[in-house]
Amino acid sequence: MRHEFRILAAALVAASLSSLAMAQTFSALRGSTPLDEEGPADPMTPEINTSEREARNYPEQPPVIPHSTEGYEVSVRGNKCLSCHARSRTGESQAPMISITHFADRDGQFLASISPRRYFCTQCHVPQHNVKAPVANDFVDIDALLTRAAPAPGARR
Repeated sequence: MRHEFRILAAALVAASLSSLAMAQTFSALRGSTPLDEEGPADPMTPEINTSEREARNYPEQPPVIPHSTEGYEVSVRGNKCLSCHARSRTGESQAPMISITHFADRDGQFLASISPRRYFCTQCHVPQHNVKAPVANDFVDIDALLTRAAPAPGARR
């Protein structure tokens, strides 16, 4: 009797989970596409293409790429980013030089050239697109948080 109860309970759980998975289609990002299907891709938007640098939201944030990178190769065969951002090319290109942190290996030893672990720029640095955020966002940068937390001049702690 006990064995039959376990089999029945397992069958009911499996049937419930199966029907639940089929019924869930309410994700804000997925729209009405069921969870077990892939919906259509959103249309591509053009990359922002400007020379203006974006403000960073926290101290260690990698800078975003303010220009189009369409057609750039960043692979083991070559890195188009280095044609402007390498130390030897910044005088000519007027692009910012790669950070000194990109020349350190994982043991903190500085190398003569860019570290292999920092070679693939788009792992951390990304081009920007002018799009609406898919979900509501109340992000506050660190400076705003510090300003809120600072006591008023003359206030006692």
